[in-house]
Amino acid sequence: MYKFRNKQIEFCDFEQPIGMHMNPDNRWVKKAEMIPWLEIEQRYAKLFANRKGNVAKPLRLALGACIIQAEYGFSDEETALQIQETGFLQFFCGYRKYDDSKLPFDPSLMVYFRKRLTPEILGEINEMIINNAKKKTETDKKDDNSKNNDDKPEPPHNKGTLIVDATCAPSQIKFPQDTELLNEARENTEKIITEFHNPKEGKKPRIYPKCAHKDYLHFARKKKKTSKEIHKSVGKQLRYLNRNLGIIDKILANGKELSTKQTIRLKTIKALYAQQKHMFDNRIHTVDNRIVSISQPYIRPIVRGKAKALVEFGAKIDISVADGFVRLEKQSFDAYNEATVLSEVIERYKARTGSYPERVLADKIYRNRDNLDLCKNLKIRLSGPALGRPRKDAIVDKKLEYVDNCDRVEVERAFSLAKRNCGLGQIYTRLKETSQSVIALSIDVLNRVT
Repeated sequence: MYKFRNKQIEFCDFEQPIGMHMNPDNRWVKKAEMIPWLEIEQRYAKLFANRKGNVAKPLRLALGACIIQAEYGFSDEETALQIQETGFLQFFCGYRKYDDSKLPFDPSLMVYFRKRLTPEILGEINEMIINNAKKKTETDKKDDNSKNNDDKPEPPHNKGTLIVDATCAPSQIKFPQDTELLNEARENTEKIITEFHNPKEGKKPRIYPKCAHKDYLHFARKKKKTSKEIHKSVGKQLRYLNRNLGIIDKILANGKELSTKQTIRLKTIKALYAQQKHMFDNRIHTVDNRIVSISQPYIRPIVRGKAKALVEFGAKIDISVADGFVRLEKQSFDAYNEATVLSEVIERYKARTGSYPERVLADKIYRNRDNLDLCKNLKIRLSGPALGRPRKDAIVDKKLEYVDNCDRVEVERAFSLAKRNCGLGQIYTRLKETSQSVIALSIDVLNRVT
């Protein structure tokens, strides 16, 4: 039922249950028609090729399940159940006939699907979907292009509008506080020490877990905390943690070996201790590459300066909107200046369309001297006022500014839809690579929502 097919399955070929009439105008049928499944399978089916063990799942099932999860916000278990129970979703995932006798896959395979569908692959799939949509909507221009073949081709003029903006895709983590992070790190080290202690080797090293937990609770239960009390509590947790790290180093020196997961966790804890010790000794509150989650150490604080949240914790992303289609231009868990991305975005636009955009609509932060000079040389109009103090004799085209501001709302609308309906508002995955895949997939889903 899941073998690779040289022909794309049509809805009329889907075997429906007896006594059930499925509407061919259903939205999932239309979405399936928008995606060039055959082209995608021919290019990426090797990612899900058969290996030793169980039969591998086809690409359409894997990609379809990820799309369904992103659009509805289901858990891995609920996604598999919904596909099992719903005929339209089964057709979307490539089934030949309705089958509710068993789950389409084990829910744990969703992690495998997300790892295989990397952001680069999802970006290429998004481009295929956009090109497929353009072919269906654009009129046939072959006759016009075939005329005047003997004439020399004129250099392409700038045309089109490119809208660029950045936002943050917040991950689901608890708001980081120094005392809580140190307390969690201490508890992790206590588990490692307890696990590796052998009673035959003598007494267990003193780690004072009850005293440390009591000190933390005494501080955490206070409604109002002064800076002096915070500093004192952090110092206590640092000393407890330092003692535990020293004991673990002695255990490892005696020939004991940690598992891969424990090794990664211990490395994160040591980095956290070094950062917190540096801030504690120097009485500062900032440090480079600050760890805000022990289980997800790749997450960094992203300063946004918004009224709702001054700082968000997750990946910073840049997207572009052109001809109504959205593309993910860059994503990073490390903070970066979005103005440095503009030149790459413009060049990618040129590679896709064959010409530079006529105008670029962007925030004020994109309007630095390098980008202004670049757009001036390429004869691109970058929206917004000139840098510096306005000249007395400057003529401001208010109508043009108003039009630019109205058109730039399209990217804000894309952010709103992506965060509200496509899973970008809260990233629930725990691994760095799967989080990046979920972000890229939400942009793919966004193009089908809009």
